[in-house]
Amino acid sequence: MHSNRELVTEAFAAWSSGTGYVTSIFAENMTWEIVGHSAASRKYANKQEFIDEVLTPFGERFSAKEPFRPVRIRGIYADDTSSTVIVLWDGSGMTRIGTRYDNTYAWFMTLRDGAVVDGTAFYDSISFNELWEKVTPGTH
Repeated sequence: MHSNRELVTEAFAAWSSGTGYVTSIFAENMTWEIVGHSAASRKYANKQEFIDEVLTPFGERFSAKEPFRPVRIRGIYADDTSSTVIVLWDGSGMTRIGTRYDNTYAWFMTLRDGAVVDGTAFYDSISFNELWEKVTPGTH
């Protein structure tokens, strides 16, 4: 059996290499909150709402040749008795309009039975809002 830290580490490794998505460890009924004042900041009631309203339109702003992915994991933090895993990471991708988007994220994820049931994300809202406003989602 994998620890929560190992599950999160493997999901981020797959996402970073382009062989999977971090959403593979999201529970269907999870909640996710984006803290701050970005265009996407609020609490999402479940996995599908978060995917439909944030992750899909976010991903559609990037080039298929160089999609947004984690490029540097600064740290993955969890203790053996905690259900919470914290990931501090840098992400990058080339937008559909040829500009680079870089941001640093801190994700706090609570896991139960091998899946994320609650998440909280912190990132640079100004960079995110610039991407959200300047780059229109498209299909690959």
